Amino acid sequence: MSAKSKKRSVKKIDSRIDRPFAPLVLKRAREIAATYTVLLQPEPDSGYFGRGLEFPYAMGDGATPDECVENTREAFVAAVATMIEAGEEPPVAAADEQRTEQVNIRVSQREKLLLERAARNKGFRGIGDFVRSTSLANAD
Repeated sequence: MSAKSKKRSVKKIDSRIDRPFAPLVLKRAREIAATYTVLLQPEPDSGYFGRGLEFPYAMGDGATPDECVENTREAFVAAVATMIEAGEEPPVAAADEQRTEQVNIRVSQREKLLLERAARNKGFRGIGDFVRSTSLANAD
C-alpha cells in the first residue's frame, strides 16, 4: 500500500468545537435531555435565566419562560451529547432517581427563613431540593 493510499484510509476525527454531533448521538441526547428538570429564575429587565437540576452548570436564557426552557434544554442536549461521545454516562433524571436515604440537619429559625427565601428565589419547590442541589453541585 502506498503512502498516499494509507493517508486516504486513515479516518480523521473532527475535533472542531463547532462541528455537528452524529445524528444518532444527537437523537439519544435529545431523548435524555427531555427528561431533565429546568429551574427558571426571572431576571429583572432581561427575561429569564434557566439551569438544570441535573446539570447545574448547563444554563440558558430567554425573553419568555418558554424561550428560556427551550434554550436551556439545548444546553442539556449539548452537554449530554458531549458525554455520550466521550463514553461517559449522563446523569439520571432527578424524577427517575429513587431517593431512599435521609439526612437531617438542624438550623436556626433565621437560617430556615434564609434557606426558604433562597430556594424560592432559585425556583426550587422547597428547602430540601434546594439544599440537595446546591450541596451536590458543590460536592466536587
